[in-house]
Amino acid sequence: MRVSLFDYDLPPDRIALAPATPRESARLLRVPSLQDLTIADLPALIRPGDALVVNDTRVIPARLFGTRRRGEAVARVEVMLMKRLDASRWRALVKPARKLLPGERVNFSEASESDACLLGVLAATVEAKGENGEVDFAFDFSGPALDEALVRFGRTPLPPYIEARRPADEKDRADYQTIFADEPGAVAAPTAGLHFTPALLEKLHAAGASLHRVTLHVGGGTFLPVKAEDTDEHKMHAEWGRLDAATADALNRARAQGGRIVAIGTTSLRLLESAAREDDRLKPFDGDTDIFITPGYRFRATDVLFTNFHLPRSTLLMLVSAFAGLENIRAAYAHAIATNYRFYSYGDAMFLER
Repeated sequence: MRVSLFDYDLPPDRIALAPATPRESARLLRVPSLQDLTIADLPALIRPGDALVVNDTRVIPARLFGTRRRGEAVARVEVMLMKRLDASRWRALVKPARKLLPGERVNFSEASESDACLLGVLAATVEAKGENGEVDFAFDFSGPALDEALVRFGRTPLPPYIEARRPADEKDRADYQTIFADEPGAVAAPTAGLHFTPALLEKLHAAGASLHRVTLHVGGGTFLPVKAEDTDEHKMHAEWGRLDAATADALNRARAQGGRIVAIGTTSLRLLESAAREDDRLKPFDGDTDIFITPGYRFRATDVLFTNFHLPRSTLLMLVSAFAGLENIRAAYAHAIATNYRFYSYGDAMFLER
């Protein structure tokens, strides 16, 4: 399909720069009926027996500032961690990548304004360089020690459309994290989950819904635009995810008993569809997925999608168009823009019925 089919114009002032307060006051658009609601109305849309699937990935402080030395020459670089390769290695986007060569060392603690930590310094070796500014780093720490160092020296990686208008602050460390966050590894939040509070979960439980957790570590590729003119020419970024056997069995039982699987966010949906078999039952999944969902895709594991509004020409806008129908999504976005909905990560949400 032509990528231009998924384009639209958004007034800049519709980009939300902070979450709604309280969270349940954010607006909720029901599609395809175009019914205007709020997040507080979500329990009324849930049926007894529905199974809500949330992503429990945790955003790490993935933005780093480092220095590279060649003799007396010092270069400063900005690094955005994109994908964990193993316990000590990360693939990252670097600006400017031309200042780094394989084998060179980058010191991230030297450029940090953080207090000195017990781990001393945070440094890494450049292992390899790829296209479009990608660099593979081997850090001196690994596992939990590296995670602790990133918390000390890293910064919250807000989406570029927010950082272009204001810097990240300490409040974002909490705001840009869902209440389900448990498994460190994401560099972007599964933003549909940002709307949920303990009080809302209690009301959803009272409405007869069950809650199930999966993990998909959202990568920085979620913000990259589709540069191809046709969807067939786009190469999807890969992200690591896990759906364990107990959760797969519980979701299969819920559906067999007449409940709907409600994906909270496109990340949960992508993992569910990656784990679905041809007979529409879920199986355990553990590994990378690069599933790319466009109109014409047959959904096997998801009945309802709760999601935020997505960027023009993005793979996620293509996904929701596949789920609810391209014309329905066009109508929904036109309605949302005309009625002053707030867009993107900190913005309002949609309840999509297939």
